[in-house]
Amino acid sequence: MTAAAGDVVEGLGPTARVYQALRADILAGRIAPGSRLGFAALVERYDCSIGAIREALQRLGEQELVIAEPKRGFRVVDISPDDLNDLTEARCEIEVLALRYAVNRGNLEWESKVVAAHHRMERTPMFAPTDPDRFNDEWVLAHAEFHQALLDGCSNRRILATASALRDSAELYRQWSAPQHDRKRDIAAEHRAILDAAVGRDADLACELLTAHIQRTTNALLSSSD
Repeated sequence: MTAAAGDVVEGLGPTARVYQALRADILAGRIAPGSRLGFAALVERYDCSIGAIREALQRLGEQELVIAEPKRGFRVVDISPDDLNDLTEARCEIEVLALRYAVNRGNLEWESKVVAAHHRMERTPMFAPTDPDRFNDEWVLAHAEFHQALLDGCSNRRILATASALRDSAELYRQWSAPQHDRKRDIAAEHRAILDAAVGRDADLACELLTAHIQRTTNALLSSSD
């Protein structure tokens, strides 16, 4: 399972710790899309060596969360309507395929983990108590864990890894969308419907609902950027 925003694991080595922290800051929007990632500033921010920063950035580059530019260093990936459309199309193919495999192949342990992840997400406030225009970090983590739990029943590791990477890329857009979020949209009901279809082993319905869930978020983002 991939780490989500704010999910920084204690007790790791320097490189892993920096990777987790930097990745969490990017996914949570604390480092904005397109931002330059200067080594000196990152060393000071994360209190680590240049070597640890370099290795962390290389790993994040492999996940397409940062971009290396010749003679200019690294920067966080940009977000754009065209990229969002490409990302959505890919997610609706790969992530939905992973869900279909999970519903068809997942065991009772998978069901239990999905139900538990949904319960945690449902009981966590979506927006930060001190800033209603920012997603609550705890909800971001719980939301990521729920969607990852849905897919974890997929026995094809390559499909699962690709789907997880696409979800990481989508997290940038979710953070960007917080101020434009449609408060009339019942996201909790969408998640509940996906859960019920998945544990009810209705693969067609679960995939249809997940596709609509992904596309609805994209449509809202594109409308707000017009």
